[in-house]
Amino acid sequence: MHKIMAVNAGSSSLKFKLLNMPTEEIISEGVIERIGADDAYYTIKTDGVKQKQVLPIKNHSEAVTILLNDLVDREMVASLSEIKGVGHRIVQGGSYFTDSALVTPQVIDIIRDYCSLAPLHNPANLIGIESFMAAMPGVPNVAVFDTSFHSTMAEEAFMYAIPYEWSTKYKIRKYGFHGTSHKYVSQKVAEVIGIPIENLRIITLHIGNGASLAAIKNGKCIDTSMGLTPLEGVPMGTRSGNIDPTIVEFISNKEHMTTAQVLNYLNKRSGYLGVSGLSNDSRDLEEEAKNGNLRAKLAFDIQYKRVVDYIGSYFVYLGGLDVLVFTAGIGENSPLFRKEIVKRLGALGVELDEDANLTRGKIKEISTRESKVRVFVIPTDEELMIARDTVRLAGLS
Repeated sequence: MHKIMAVNAGSSSLKFKLLNMPTEEIISEGVIERIGADDAYYTIKTDGVKQKQVLPIKNHSEAVTILLNDLVDREMVASLSEIKGVGHRIVQGGSYFTDSALVTPQVIDIIRDYCSLAPLHNPANLIGIESFMAAMPGVPNVAVFDTSFHSTMAEEAFMYAIPYEWSTKYKIRKYGFHGTSHKYVSQKVAEVIGIPIENLRIITLHIGNGASLAAIKNGKCIDTSMGLTPLEGVPMGTRSGNIDPTIVEFISNKEHMTTAQVLNYLNKRSGYLGVSGLSNDSRDLEEEAKNGNLRAKLAFDIQYKRVVDYIGSYFVYLGGLDVLVFTAGIGENSPLFRKEIVKRLGALGVELDEDANLTRGKIKEISTRESKVRVFVIPTDEELMIARDTVRLAGLS
């Protein structure tokens, strides 16, 4: 039995989950938010009970120290030596990493090289790695990349039709994200239905505040909706998804904005928030739409249409479809979202079981027996995938 820490470090946050492996039992989980502030939040959940405290936390190194000391104080670990590995979510692994990797100085250098492709994420992910390595010297650390699952895409799927030297010189291509989630739920649904994933054509919908789809054939990703950055693809909570690129120049001229300012709007003030003018939270917009708010309804309708566009394209690219999977915050918990998507897939012979669709946050088949495509809700567990890869690559199995 090994205790493994799964970590997702953001610019001012640190999410964590401590698991017993290989039983995959969750010992504790939580998040430290507002790192760098005098009123940072430390939330820890044990035995289904959340405890939250407010305290000053200067940096990630201090956050890691507070977390590890607390785990010992609560006797979740007798000592830090019980933690045999730490796995880290890394957003951008570029084309170099086709699998997770044991952290070495070379791996750190490569992750740092890709910071220009993920300036909001990779630097923070690296801080998480360095903080845990300093706190627990000698303990194996493993980098688990959002992008590696998508590395099986063919050139026709990941290349952009731009001057070729841009692609080669600046590594501009589609990388995709949420790969750990897409990999987990595709493997899990194959396990649930008892058919080897090598024999299945699957489309996974990771729909939360960030949203992406993946087309998976014989266990390999052959296409995904996000691109060089998470801005590409379907509309999301605050992201625009695909737009005509000339809009950037047009708005820049009309509103006297820099390119960076326009991109900030496309990343942080578009999607649900931009169209509705109200919120990036789907729950708020569902309530508003029920009450007749047409812009709230339009925000959903635009997203539904774009999601179905991708599903139709992937159906053809896959040569048919066996399973459609909904996951992540909205995919797992919004019967309305799932109903509206399936309603638009009638031409593919997809039929929804209305009663089964009322499920939230648990594994459930929500299609009818007559449906030509099986439809499932599969809660994602990226931390479990991180823990599994940590055990594998740290040689603990």
